[in-house]
Amino acid sequence: MLTPNIDLKNKTVLVTGAAGFIGSNLVMELLRTVQSIKIVGLDNMNDYYDVSIKDYRLGEIDKLAAEHPDCSWTFVKGNLADRALIDRLFEEYSFAVVVNLAAQAGVRYSITNPDVYIESNIIGFYNILEACRNHPVEHLVYASSSSVYGTNKKIPYSTDDKVDNPVSLYAATKKSNELMAHSYSKLYNIPSTGLRFFTVYGPAGRPDMAYFGFTNKLRKGQTIEIFNFGNCKRDFTYVDDIVTGVKHVMQNAPEKQNGEDGLPLPPYRVYNIGNNNPENLLDFVTILQEELIRAEVLPADYDFEAHKKLVPMQPGDVPITYADTSALERDFGFKPSTSLRDGLRRFAEWYKQFYRV
Repeated sequence: MLTPNIDLKNKTVLVTGAAGFIGSNLVMELLRTVQSIKIVGLDNMNDYYDVSIKDYRLGEIDKLAAEHPDCSWTFVKGNLADRALIDRLFEEYSFAVVVNLAAQAGVRYSITNPDVYIESNIIGFYNILEACRNHPVEHLVYASSSSVYGTNKKIPYSTDDKVDNPVSLYAATKKSNELMAHSYSKLYNIPSTGLRFFTVYGPAGRPDMAYFGFTNKLRKGQTIEIFNFGNCKRDFTYVDDIVTGVKHVMQNAPEKQNGEDGLPLPPYRVYNIGNNNPENLLDFVTILQEELIRAEVLPADYDFEAHKKLVPMQPGDVPITYADTSALERDFGFKPSTSLRDGLRRFAEWYKQFYRV
């Protein structure tokens, strides 16, 4: 077990992608649990998916911030690729910890809209690294993705595995982030930790994710397509488990130390955060439909078979994701544990309330 070397109390933290799914949940967890923390959230509020969900998340943060007057919460609407803005924020706030969760997400979208991935995931991340170089921080934590494992055959996926076979531009940008962070850690002694997230889901999540998209389609009486004829497995990870993992990591910066040549060894780590329990997509759909009926989002007599279609694999997709989380357990004594049924139940209950079903 690692001994935490960063006390977040009274610290100023930057969370990019703060109106996003993971970012908003992280901000709320920090407000709830860390005394006198100062959080600056950055998000460009783009319309890749329904902006009203981002507005809802920000509203939930504002409510929580009002309940914790010892903490401070500042939201900045702006673009990660805006170098002048990023430099100004780092100058103004002198961040102790930076958590970069802003990114253009989605594997399939990267096939049709590559430009936004280069702007946000490459140029945006470069701006963060440059700012951390010019305004030194105690720890840079950034989102990578399970998609970096690409066509790797060995499972479960370990952070010790080679990741040189990305099957989408999205995956390639995330692998690039890890390489860029490594080089900046080496050159400028910036403690950095990359987190490979595995299929994150939960209430107020991303509508482009399968569980949310399926729910929207089923409510409209449309047909849902299950890829690879249902023979895909995904390591679904509930958002609260992801946030707990991020919070553990934030407080444990890799130690700065020199090698035998007297030069800094890169203070750099990468972890998987996943459920360590891949679920078959057909089983996942069955649980989802049971929970949607239980929450009265769909009627008890809904004919699911008439609205399901098994289709071939999509470009950029992989048949299985499966996280080896042993390093997370070893260093933090933590392992994601929310069951798929519990997580989908919370999503279904939130969905009913949000859309006033």
